[in-house]
Amino acid sequence: MFERFKKKKTEEFFAPVDGSFVPLTEVADPVFSQKMMGEGFGIQPTASEIYAPIKGTVTTIFQTKHAIGLTSELGSEVLIHIGLDTVELAGAPFEVHVQVGQTVDESTLLVTADFAEVRAAGKADVVLMLITNGGESFDSLNKNQLKHGE
Repeated sequence: MFERFKKKKTEEFFAPVDGSFVPLTEVADPVFSQKMMGEGFGIQPTASEIYAPIKGTVTTIFQTKHAIGLTSELGSEVLIHIGLDTVELAGAPFEVHVQVGQTVDESTLLVTADFAEVRAAGKADVVLMLITNGGESFDSLNKNQLKHGE
């Protein structure tokens, strides 16, 4: 009897927005910083355009537009979460540019966010990219500034 071994497939993840890298452990919300939602990282944005961090499909768009779920070609479930406690803003500062079922890649614009409005409401404007069905930590990523698509 022979056992087949599959090579572990690697997957590319891209920065969804321009800005400064924030290790997930430093995000000011314990649900995210304690990795209850999965592995990932944050970006303190310097731009308002948020792009897909993977090649895959849009699976969920939250009614409040503050979060979008994606599934990669290899099955990773990715959540883009815009700001902290922004669900309370009822979608006002966000314009969604995709729809459920749409195929996306790193050049696909998901959301335009009015971060001035987010901050004026007293909310943190960090953008989170989370892998909700497992994955390796991004905490040791040695990168200060990120550009979407990197």
